[in-house]
Parts: sequence; structure tokens; C-alpha cells
Amino acid sequence: MKYEYTPVGTCSRKLVFDIEDDRIKSLEVTGGCPGNLLGISRIVKGMTLDEVIEDFEGVTCGNKKTSCPDQIAQALKKIKADEKN
Repeated sequence: MKYEYTPVGTCSRKLVFDIEDDRIKSLEVTGGCPGNLLGISRIVKGMTLDEVIEDFEGVTCGNKKTSCPDQIAQALKKIKADEKN
């Protein structure tokens, strides 16, 4: 299933996840650092939501309180919460 999330406090402007059976099939990122985010998109492919949340939550970028990886974790936490409701 496709999910869209708008990151807050980062250069990336949109995250689009394709998730099936609690695993990320794909992640498309609009904006941000293209090479880094392409790499991150490849890394998370096939991982469970909890694995990505555990690895990415709390990562910061420079003096910002968040980062693209942290926003990916926040998006996945929201997706999990929405699925429970």
C-alpha cells in the first residue's frame, strides 16, 4: 500500500512509501540530498518498519533537531499508528 508523508524540518519535501506485510517495498523522496536519499531508499528496501524506526529515529542533521532518516522513522511510526486505528 502507498503512503505519503510530508517531512518537517528537513530539505526533503515528500516521502512516498510502498509497504506490504510490514516491509518497505520502496521509498521515493522528493527534495533533499539526492545521492544520500537514493542510498537510504535502497538500504530500507525489504526492511521491516520497526527495523528502520530503530535505526533511524533520533538521527540529526547538523544543528537541526531532526534529519531525513529521523523523518523517515517518524513517518513509519505514524503509518503504524494509523494502521492500528
